[in-house]
Amino acid sequence: MEKSMPPIETLNKDPEIERQKKVKKILELVSNINESIEILPFPGIHPESYSNMKKDEDEFPGYTTPIDEIITRCQAEGIKIVLGKNPDSGNVYVLPAGSNNIEMDSITPYQLNIDHIENEHLKELLGLRRK
Repeated sequence: MEKSMPPIETLNKDPEIERQKKVKKILELVSNINESIEILPFPGIHPESYSNMKKDEDEFPGYTTPIDEIITRCQAEGIKIVLGKNPDSGNVYVLPAGSNNIEMDSITPYQLNIDHIENEHLKELLGLRRK
């Protein structure tokens, strides 16, 4: 069986340039989300992600805030989207709206349940993060 060639537009793409474009778009989306000063409703966590987080929590107790506590806070406070310590990396985190502690209280955007997100910028961000 003969293998098909990738589309011509993918043959000439420099991975570093593509990464930089993606990071630029991520930064733009996070900025748009945060400019609205809107506290976002918590859409829930994807069930598979939740199971994996619980396993990690059991294996490494005390490493982060327990996921059930983070979820309870996100439901009560809403969520905010923040950049990591090095914004040029494109790392983005979801925190309870009242927290600034990325190391202990964060979850990653791809762990959110995308089906329940209403904010279009956040939906687009999650689509980028999942690629």
